[in-house]
Amino acid sequence: MSDSGNQTEVQNGGAHGNITEPQVTRPNVGNKVAVVLGAQWGDEGKGKVVDLLAQDADIVCRCQGGNNAGHTVVVDSVEYDFHLLPSGIINPDVTAFIGNGVVIHLPGLFEEAEKNEHKGKSLKGWEKRLIISDRAHIVFDSQESV
Repeated sequence: MSDSGNQTEVQNGGAHGNITEPQVTRPNVGNKVAVVLGAQWGDEGKGKVVDLLAQDADIVCRCQGGNNAGHTVVVDSVEYDFHLLPSGIINPDVTAFIGNGVVIHLPGLFEEAEKNEHKGKSLKGWEKRLIISDRAHIVFDSQESV
């Protein structure tokens, strides 16, 4: 494929002679938008894909959901657990957005950030890089108990 594609060819001189094998490389998403959607209601690997793409991103957005599901990111042998914060916030050069489709339990948000902040330096300064939509849904303790 061309430079804009995701595939290059590699020559493999094995026992059967020269074989051309495709080698898939991660796309360069500079000045582009990458959207990761799941169609199976979780556990289809969205988090792993987001982690790869977030390494080169300036902005990472979470657009829906709550803190019911979790995602673990490992940086320098330190495990960070995310339930509500966009996991891309682990990159100090990323601005993270929580959109209006997210249901936020504020004590849970702050607890998650505090736990992860104490694990290592990767989440330092998160509060300056997190933007929350003024239309995001807030859940109170009384609503959680119902």
